[in-house]
Parts: sequence; structure tokens; C-alpha cells
Amino acid sequence: MTQNHTAAAASAVPELEARLNRLEAQTATLAEAVRALARGLENIPSQDTPPGEAAQGARLAHELLLAQGL
Repeated sequence: MTQNHTAAAASAVPELEARLNRLEAQTATLAEAVRALARGLENIPSQDTPPGEAAQGARLAHELLLAQGL
């Protein structure tokens, strides 16, 4: 029984590593999307800024998420 448990645990390690790698990649993508949104919104609205700047940041964030299947 212990041998079966050890074998099952050993086979679960690669699966857990794959899940962790996928989670890390998704987190990095989400962080980049938030940075894109922040760059689009960082100008003060009362200053003369191009109105499409926020929209461009939002589009970039959306494209990043879509490219990674999120």
C-alpha cells in the first residue's frame, strides 16, 4: 500500500509542477495587463491628454489576456 501511495505521489509531482508553471504564466500575463491599463490611465484627466490613451491601454490589456487564453 505504501508503495502505491509513493508511486501516486511521484506521478503527481510533474502534474503539480505543470499547474504551478501555468499559474505563474497566467499571473505574469495578468500583471502585464494591469501595467498596460495603468499606463493608459496614469495621466491626469484635467491635463490635455489624448482621449484614446486610456482606450489604447485597455485594448492592449485585452489583447494580452486573449493571447494567453485568459
